[in-house]
Amino acid sequence: MAVPSRGRTSEIVSFLYHCSLHVGILKKTASSGFLLLPSSSAQCWILLYVNGIYYIFYFLATLAMIIYKSQVFSYPDDFLAPDLAVLFLLAILEVLRLYLGFKGNLTEAEAPLGLSLGLTVGSVVLCVYLLLWQTYVLWADVLLNALLLSAYGLESGLKVMAIAAFVS
Repeated sequence: MAVPSRGRTSEIVSFLYHCSLHVGILKKTASSGFLLLPSSSAQCWILLYVNGIYYIFYFLATLAMIIYKSQVFSYPDDFLAPDLAVLFLLAILEVLRLYLGFKGNLTEAEAPLGLSLGLTVGSVVLCVYLLLWQTYVLWADVLLNALLLSAYGLESGLKVMAIAAFVS
């Protein structure tokens, strides 16, 4: 078995050090070795990012469907305003939820991730409203909301695991 030369070993260590900026922190130990400390949850970050992009699509599609339903169906004016208000309130909650999720995950802080998890509960309630109690529910509404609720579930599980990792 070939033993790597001193130059090759330092290249490997240098490569690992630079990679650790994204996945962890390398810390020099007293015994001249390196210790890889855990970092933020990459899976949680990716899901937050994908969910942010999906929510833009979700918001625009749901808004377009509400406009469509108000033009095609006899949509009572008294019910149009609450449906739009719920959609815009969900958008505000989503921005706060994603911001706190990114901030908590990247800074490895439990409080922002916990707040983001709490806002997820509010987002789920508003999403269920749009899924079940909206004036008219199309099959596209069901599909979009089911995908959003699934993403919320996956994201919540990853947030709980990230909080547990940050605390320990």
